[in-house]
Amino acid sequence: MADLLKLRARDARDLEALAACVQDALVALPDIKYLPGVRRFALMLNRFRWEAASATAPTAQSGAEMERDGDAGFSGGNEAEFERTHAVLIFERVRAVKRKGLEQAATAGVLSLLTLSLDGRYLLIAFAGGGAIRLEIDQLSCYLEDLGESWPTVWRPQHTDDGPVGGAA
Repeated sequence: MADLLKLRARDARDLEALAACVQDALVALPDIKYLPGVRRFALMLNRFRWEAASATAPTAQSGAEMERDGDAGFSGGNEAEFERTHAVLIFERVRAVKRKGLEQAATAGVLSLLTLSLDGRYLLIAFAGGGAIRLEIDQLSCYLEDLGESWPTVWRPQHTDDGPVGGAA
């Protein structure tokens, strides 16, 4: 458990680094919470550990390849080369939250996080499929913390110009 991430973002540059760590995280709709009394917004994540992924490791099979070849996780004794972990992403000093298209963007109630971006006093959390959350903030105060040991997965998210493609475990 020595390699658990614990990051804080206080400016746009910090947020850019943090966004790279949460790209392709999976978020269940019920795991998105706004606590207006304490002005806190939180997401529980199933985070792909990009920092542990080898750049030369193969990417996940497409849906068509999986149908043809079977589940990559059980064919030919392939070992999992990637990892996911549970993490929490918390934003403090949040004045208001607006959501757009989350239910339509979710597949089986799960969203795939694309990126985080800052525009003045607004922070945008963008998801695959067009869903988004906009936080109105006083000042950027955000942190990401891994919550436990990672687990192996054979799925490495892959991206095209249209956004992420591939499976997730």
